[in-house]
Amino acid sequence: MKSYNILFLCTHNSARSIIGEALASTHPSGKFKGFSAGSTPGTSVNPIAADIAAELGMDRTLLKSKSWDVYGQPDAPKMDFVITVCDNAAGEQCPFWPGQPATAHWGFPDPSQVQGTDLEKRRAFNDVMNGLKRRLDIMAAMSLDKLDSMSLKEIHTKA
Repeated sequence: MKSYNILFLCTHNSARSIIGEALASTHPSGKFKGFSAGSTPGTSVNPIAADIAAELGMDRTLLKSKSWDVYGQPDAPKMDFVITVCDNAAGEQCPFWPGQPATAHWGFPDPSQVQGTDLEKRRAFNDVMNGLKRRLDIMAAMSLDKLDSMSLKEIHTKA
C-alpha cells in the first residue's frame, strides 16, 4: 500500500501542526507519513502538544519546530498534501512545493493561547486533535491517488 506524505503548516510549528504530524504518522490506516513546519518556527514544541504526540505513539525526539523552507529544498521528501492548520499561515506566501501537492486549509484556533486551568488548556489541544483526526479519518477512507485540492478542502466542511 502506498504511503502519502502530508505536511501540516502553522506559523510557529509548535502545537497544531505538531499534532497533525503525529496523527498522520500514527494513523491506524498506515496510509500517511506526517511532517510539520512553520513560516516563523519557534524554538520548541509546546509541551501539551508533545504529550499528545507521545500518547499517540510518536517518538518525542522526532518533534522539532522547523521552517517550512526545509520542505521546499530539492532533497526534501515529496509531499502529496500540504495542509495549513492556522489562519495566519494560510494567508502567507508559501514556498514552492516540489511535485505540486494538493493543498487545503483546515483552520483551528490556537490552543496554546487558551488561558485557564491545565484541564481547560488540555481540552483546547484535544479539540484540535479530535478535529484533525476526523479529517484524517475521512481522508483515509477516500481514494487518495485521485484526491485534488478542491476535494481536500471539502473534507474540512464534512468533519
